[in-house]
Amino acid sequence: MRPDLSLAAAVAALSVNAPGATSVVGDHGVAFTAAELDAAAGSLAAVLAEGGLRAGDPVAWAGRNDPGLLVTLLAAQRIGAVFVPLSFRWVEAEAVSALRHCGAHTVVVHPEQAEQYARVAAAGTPVRRWITWGEHLLTGSPLARRRLDPDDIAVLLFSSGTTGRPKAAMLSHANLWWSARNMEAVLGLRPDDVALGVAPLCHVGGLNCFVMATVARGGTALLRRAFDPGRTLADMTSGVTLMFGVPAMYSAVSRLPGFADADLSGVRGAVVGGAPVPVGLLATYREHGLELLPSWGMTELSPAGTLLPPHRVADKPCSVGWPLPYLDLRLVDPDTGETVTAPGVPGELCADGPQVFSGYWGDERATTAALRDGWLHTGDLATWDAEGALRLVGRLAEVINTGGEKVLPGEVEESLAPLVGGPVTDLVVVGVPDATWGEVVVAVLEAPDGADGVPDLDRVREVAGAVLARHKLPKDAIVLDALPRSASGKVDRRAVRDAAAECVAAPRSDCGPAAR
Repeated sequence: MRPDLSLAAAVAALSVNAPGATSVVGDHGVAFTAAELDAAAGSLAAVLAEGGLRAGDPVAWAGRNDPGLLVTLLAAQRIGAVFVPLSFRWVEAEAVSALRHCGAHTVVVHPEQAEQYARVAAAGTPVRRWITWGEHLLTGSPLARRRLDPDDIAVLLFSSGTTGRPKAAMLSHANLWWSARNMEAVLGLRPDDVALGVAPLCHVGGLNCFVMATVARGGTALLRRAFDPGRTLADMTSGVTLMFGVPAMYSAVSRLPGFADADLSGVRGAVVGGAPVPVGLLATYREHGLELLPSWGMTELSPAGTLLPPHRVADKPCSVGWPLPYLDLRLVDPDTGETVTAPGVPGELCADGPQVFSGYWGDERATTAALRDGWLHTGDLATWDAEGALRLVGRLAEVINTGGEKVLPGEVEESLAPLVGGPVTDLVVVGVPDATWGEVVVAVLEAPDGADGVPDLDRVREVAGAVLARHKLPKDAIVLDALPRSASGKVDRRAVRDAAAECVAAPRSDCGPAAR
């Protein structure tokens, strides 16, 4: 018989072996011990089953980070249903589209989202039952837990959609379990860890790096409804040992007046991913006693694929580290299909292993495009270094073709890293259509309107020109108050490219006060 690798099985075991362990803590002091969490999941599972939810049916959560999300996930697993966390940032049309796509049977709605989802329900969806989350759901007799196969689908996670319409990735219990084992192998995670769940749990980084795995080990998941820099800094100084965040989150915390005096020594694992990490941000945290750990991953990998260990961050600040132990990674020449092994030569990053997803829900074409010849083709471009560590250099779809020369945005962004800091909080390099060259390289800087000392195009070209050939240098520099971002905090490169194209084509005074 194959082992049950589900989170529900782990929590059920904890309810027997460590019933008093604090498993989940939410805002306003809401908390569940392991025994209480298991019982709550059983009671909610009974409510869901009474409404007709069966194994294999999708059940959605509509709300922000909350203990109710984990209770709903566990209740779904007791039945063998598929858990679907919906983005709290979606407008009604996006929520309707997602619910129709996944065919959700039941939606559990947090009271904060009740008004919005009443409008979603009125718009017409396949949902058969709408339930408002509350303690009244947790008082009945528990439903017995169903034994699950490792390959059963555990969750559907919608991608952030920065490169096209969102797709729902199918992640199995085994996918999530192996991803957790990978992080444990390289970070030495412990049963007494406290994981801060401040990144959105509707995305895989927030959900499985490290929240689910920490609960499964007997640790505590501290769930915050939303990201607040001040509260996050307070959490980092008062018991949190693990956390995941995107660079923009860590950057916001570092700009707080109290950051300089904060004691961050209790945080043993602070993983940063989801977007390129500014070298200056790593240095800022290192100066204050915390080594941020760059990682590369994606929803389809459940999520992490690489990690840069603490003792190598200082000497490899532009790297995302080495492949995790139970995952095979290789680089493939996009034109020839040949494996790339030479240092410094870019290739598409491909992955194989037990944490690779099985495909996209109801989207055979997208699944076939992503899973080819036994490998997940990620669309990310990377290079090996001489020690076998990886460096991201862009997306295959984002390679800039200027006058027949290929330019990798990541390479140009890396050359401009010294500009990030002070008035410039982030930057992105994109290709903008051009009648003469096909595309031209444009640097888009994020800086508050009216900030002093924002570098002009001459300075941008000077910095990049110190390490890059002339054809790779930006032909224009645009400044925005804030780079557009997706719900998960990643820079929305499509929106950046559109904004840059509009500003380059228009007289600069027509681009608004945020673009100069």
